Amino acid sequence: MANRTRISISLEQDQAERIRQHAERAGMDVSAYLVHAATRQMAESDAIEEQFAEVDALISRAEQAADGLPDEPAPEPAAQLTEQEHREVEEALALAHGRDRHGRRPGRAA
Repeated sequence: MANRTRISISLEQDQAERIRQHAERAGMDVSAYLVHAATRQMAESDAIEEQFAEVDALISRAEQAADGLPDEPAPEPAAQLTEQEHREVEEALALAHGRDRHGRRPGRAA
């Protein structure tokens, strides 16, 4: 018989009962059921990690490259708008919010 290691876990009584019921339905004892469930989860995690290994490596290389870049200078403050530009911006925002230059929503009676 192969070397076996005992692992003790703690869980809520209702969780333990559900595990016992599922193990019984699967025709397994609780230990075999938990080992089977853990093994499936580990295989799934390994497959996901393998699938995304190239992406993770690419991200890591990009982060390392970015660490070597100089900090960006702060943007220069925007120039003040002229009165005409200010009106144009206000009109554009009003239209974007669904109002015409008279404060009415297009398509509605005044």
